[in-house]
Amino acid sequence: MTESDTPAPEDSAEHTPVRSAERGSAAFGYQLVRFFLTPLARTLYRPRITGRENVPRTGPVIFASNHLSFIDSIAIPIASPRAVRYLAKATYFEGKGLRAWFSRTFFSALGASPVRRGAGQAALDALDQQKELLQSGNAIALYPEGTRSLDGRLYKGRTGVAFLALQTGAPVVPVGLIGTNEIMPVGARLPHLRPRATIRFGTPIDVTVHGPATSGRARRLATDEIMEAIHELSGQELAGAYNEVPASSPLDRIKQALPHERR
Repeated sequence: MTESDTPAPEDSAEHTPVRSAERGSAAFGYQLVRFFLTPLARTLYRPRITGRENVPRTGPVIFASNHLSFIDSIAIPIASPRAVRYLAKATYFEGKGLRAWFSRTFFSALGASPVRRGAGQAALDALDQQKELLQSGNAIALYPEGTRSLDGRLYKGRTGVAFLALQTGAPVVPVGLIGTNEIMPVGARLPHLRPRATIRFGTPIDVTVHGPATSGRARRLATDEIMEAIHELSGQELAGAYNEVPASSPLDRIKQALPHERR
């Protein structure tokens, strides 16, 4: 698909509805986990946190961050001056037994909502879930790169985050994470205790100046502005490419090479 003047939802995942009672329980669990986990994490890891004054205390906000480690989705809520919601893989909420129960309870308490990766209607459902959170005045965290960087470089941003910001009018707070991949590298089962992470919150960005959400040019310009701000905060080397899963077939390699909008 070429980058055209049509809506472009993020290439994310299948929506799992959240009931009102579950939301109330999750909100209580979030505050409870935040109450205990935040001082513990700050004592153990002594994170450097800057720019908290840049985060609007009320109203919808999109945190757009680089993505280095599994613990990024824990680091941002711990550092943020307000509650943060985000989407997590549905597999964290599935299964039976004590381990599955703990995973489901932990991620729900951290403000996560389950989604299953996919495209088409699944992506639209995930987008609707994010829109609903923003329209309710929540802050949500998203990763424009789409997935974790395995080599520490900053990859090109996909336009789904910008589309959501353009459609809802929510300001985007860029976030630069430094050192989270040293605390818990990709593949590690437990975090290391020695490294210190840095979480930097940047100045809110109003991407609506670039045009409507239906404009492919506006989505691209807004995404580039967001990624430039993240780069200034994180100081990462730029990859100059999209962070894509290696193609498994010749046809997939051809598709990746063709010009199209990475959602």
